[in-house]
Amino acid sequence: MYKEFYGFKENPFNITADPDFFFSSIHHGEAFSHLVFGIQQRKGILVVTGEVGTGKTTLCRALLNRIDKNTKTALILNPNFSDIQLLRLIIQDLGIPGVFKNKFELINGLNEFLLEETRQGHNVAIIIDEAQNLNPRQLEQIRLLSNLETEKQKLLQIILVGQPELNEKLNLPSLRQLNQRVAVRYRILPLECAEVEQYVQHRVRFALTERAPAVQFTSEAYQTVYRHTRGVPRLINIICDRGLLAGYAAQSRVIDHSILNTAIKELFQL
Repeated sequence: MYKEFYGFKENPFNITADPDFFFSSIHHGEAFSHLVFGIQQRKGILVVTGEVGTGKTTLCRALLNRIDKNTKTALILNPNFSDIQLLRLIIQDLGIPGVFKNKFELINGLNEFLLEETRQGHNVAIIIDEAQNLNPRQLEQIRLLSNLETEKQKLLQIILVGQPELNEKLNLPSLRQLNQRVAVRYRILPLECAEVEQYVQHRVRFALTERAPAVQFTSEAYQTVYRHTRGVPRLINIICDRGLLAGYAAQSRVIDHSILNTAIKELFQL
């Protein structure tokens, strides 16, 4: 509704996990570096956790877009399947051809694929998002997959991404073998107060057309955003989107705390 008024080529504050809008905050940048290191060094199992809305899925998609071309990847967004179905999803996403009738054939087919990729100098990484939803049996299956290795290196890098509850599951006594194999861990925290302004400007700049009129958030507006979101990117997007809509209704390209407060009251029915 407001894109033409502000000169946006697309909505800057969609809540979809668009990797083009990835913002490398202190914590997101460190998480990205940890993942790249873990994959390149073939560390096996990597775990990234963060609260709801902190940008974990966006991080995953940005990683897929920027990882080196010699690394083949699979992304599992919804792991609410049986352990065999999870195996089938992984094989399907990796593009492994063949008809696999049972778990043995699935694992054997995956192992042959990984060995061939390794012979060609390639790496393979699987990202499982919302991993806190994995049950102990599925997590044990992941431990078994991490056993696929040569004498010198891991054939498969498995990245578990989820909410803090994932760590609680990994700490279960029944999963201590899996927990001990986690080589890289990182917890994504919300944006710092000073980063909120950088984040908003980053998304606005990316969405603007070349000859777009300027849109400006005041310093008081940024403080208002941080106060109501505590730096959680998804909440920042929701509030800023509603703020731009309120600015459009007022025909203002300056988004101040008054406009934002009006938007916040409507949004949260305060």
